[in-house]
Amino acid sequence: MGSTSDKSDSPHPPTQSHHYPKSNITLNDRYIDEPRTLRVAVIGGGLAGILAGILFPAKVPRIELVIYDKNSDLGGTWFENVYPGVRCDIPAHVYQSTFSPNTQWSEQFATGSEIREYWQSLARKYNVYDRCKLSTKVEELAWDEKDSVWTLLVRDLKTDETTSEKADFVLPAIGRFNAWKLPDIPGISEYRGHLRHASNWDPSLDVSGKSVAVIGNGASGIQLVSNIQRLVGRLDHYARNKTWIAASWAGDERTFESQPFTDEQKQSFEDPQTYLDFRKKLEDKYWRRFGALWRGSAANMEAQKSFTENMRKRLSKKPELLDKLIPDFSANCRRPTPGPGYLEAITEDNVNYIQTPIKRITETGIETTDGTTRAVDAILCATGANVDMAPPFPIRAYGVDLAAAWKSDGDYTFPYTYFGLATPGFPNLLFVHGAHGTGASGTVPQAVEIQLTYYAKVLRKAAREGIRTMTPSKKAADDFLDYSDAFFARTVLSDNCSSWYNSGRPGSRIHGLWPGSGMHITAVRREPRWEDWEYEYLSESGNRFEWFLGNGWTKKETDPNSEATSYLKLPSQIDLRDLHESWWDLP
Repeated sequence: MGSTSDKSDSPHPPTQSHHYPKSNITLNDRYIDEPRTLRVAVIGGGLAGILAGILFPAKVPRIELVIYDKNSDLGGTWFENVYPGVRCDIPAHVYQSTFSPNTQWSEQFATGSEIREYWQSLARKYNVYDRCKLSTKVEELAWDEKDSVWTLLVRDLKTDETTSEKADFVLPAIGRFNAWKLPDIPGISEYRGHLRHASNWDPSLDVSGKSVAVIGNGASGIQLVSNIQRLVGRLDHYARNKTWIAASWAGDERTFESQPFTDEQKQSFEDPQTYLDFRKKLEDKYWRRFGALWRGSAANMEAQKSFTENMRKRLSKKPELLDKLIPDFSANCRRPTPGPGYLEAITEDNVNYIQTPIKRITETGIETTDGTTRAVDAILCATGANVDMAPPFPIRAYGVDLAAAWKSDGDYTFPYTYFGLATPGFPNLLFVHGAHGTGASGTVPQAVEIQLTYYAKVLRKAAREGIRTMTPSKKAADDFLDYSDAFFARTVLSDNCSSWYNSGRPGSRIHGLWPGSGMHITAVRREPRWEDWEYEYLSESGNRFEWFLGNGWTKKETDPNSEATSYLKLPSQIDLRDLHESWWDLP
C-alpha cells in the first residue's frame, strides 16, 4: 500500500472543511491500480490447466497461481491414455492453442504421444511447471465461511502425506473423462486373467495370438478394436449400444494408416503467412457443422444418409452387421466417431461382435445372458468415465456437497450451473471446460482460451474492486436452465440415446454442450454480465467503493518517469473498435 502523506503536489492539504458534509467512511490509503493479491488454485494439468498456467499470469496482475495434478507430469488425458491406437480424431493443426501453434506436426491426425509432447512443450515454453504441484491429488474442497476462502485437502502421492492449503478462488479443470472406472459387472473381481481399463493401460501387455475381450464401443473401444484385431488370435467385442460411425469430422477423412505430412508441406509451413492461410482454411470448417444438430434439418438428414452409406460400404464383407450397428436415434445425438479401420476390423473372421448383454464375469472369461461363456486371456474395458460430470471429490459449501448434489440421485440430478461457469451457493468456484463448456461447433482449445479469458476478467474485477466473494445468482442460473431446456428440445441431442452429453441417461438434461454454436458461446463469454453475480466486499463498512476507489490516486501517476499518454498512437495504428478498451493500457 502506498502513502499519500508526502505528496507535495497534492492540490489540497489533508484537512476537511468544517462546513463540508461528513462521510460515513474513511479513505483507504491505497492506489486504485494496485490490485490485491489473489491465491488461485487450478485443479488439473491437462489442456485446460496448461492454458490457465499460461494465460492467467499474463492477464491477472499479482496472481499467486498453483496448478495441482495427481499425475507425475502434465498432459491430462494425453498423459494417462497410452492404449494402442490412441490419437485425436480432430486434425492436429486444429487441436492446439491459437497463440503458439506447432507448424511441424508429423501427421494430419496426431498420435496421443505427439499431442502430449506438444502441450508439455507449451508448458515448458511459458514456465507453467514453475506453478505446478505434480503427483498431488486434491481430495476435498471446503468453503470457509468465516474467512471466505477455500480449504483444499491435498495428498502428496509420493509421500502419502495430506496437508490443507488455502485459495481465494478455485478452478476445477479436471476434464470430462478423468475419473475412469471399471464396469460394475458381477464377478469382475474373480477374473484371473489380465484385466484393464483402457485409460489404465499396461504397456507390457502383449496381445499377440491371445484371445481378448473388449467391452465398450465408444471412442476408446473403437480405437482399441481397430488396432489389436490384426494382432490377436480371437477378439470378442462386446458392443451393447448401437452407434453411428462417421467417415470424418468436417470432411477431413481419416484412414487407419497414418497420414503424414510431406517434407515439402512442412517446409512450406515455416513461412508464417503460408501457415496461417493453411490453418485458417482448415479450422474454418469446424465452425460450420452446427446445422446438423437441428432435428429434421437438411444437414442432419444428409449426415445420417452419409453415415449410413459409409457404414454400408465398409461392412461389405459382413453386411448383416449393418442392422446391428445403425441406431434408431438421429445422427449426432451422440458424438459420432470416425473410427478408421473399426468397421473393417469387426468383419474379420477372428472377431465376434456380441450384443447379447453380459451376465457375469467368471474366473476365465465372460458369460452372457444367453448362457454362452467365452474364455479369454485378457479383458479390456473401454467403458468410459464419470460422464455425469459430478466432481470426483467432495466440494462442500453451506451444507451442500456438489459431488453428491449433481449425481443422478442427488438434489439437482445434473450439473446445475450459470452459463457452465459457476453454480449458486458456491462462492469463488469457477469450472473450466466442464458442463456446457463448448459449443457443438468450433474447437476445444479456442473455447477453453475464451473461458479462461472470461475468468481473468472475473479475477481482475475481484482483485481490483475489493470483492471478497462472487457467486452467480440463483435467478440467473434458473433462467439459463430454462433457456437450455428450450434450446436442446429442438435438437437431436434430446433423442432417446445415451451419451456423455446427458450423463449416459437417455431423456435427461443435456449438459455436455453449450446451448448454441461455437460462435454463440464465444459471443456470450466475451463480455461478462456482471449483473448476474452477487458480491461480498472486503470493506467492513459495507460500502462497495471504500476499498476499490482507494485514495483517489493511481500509483502510476506518482512516478514522474511513467508514461501518461500511452493512449496516443500513430493514427495508422488505431482501430476505433479497440480504442480505449485495453485493460492494461491506462494513463
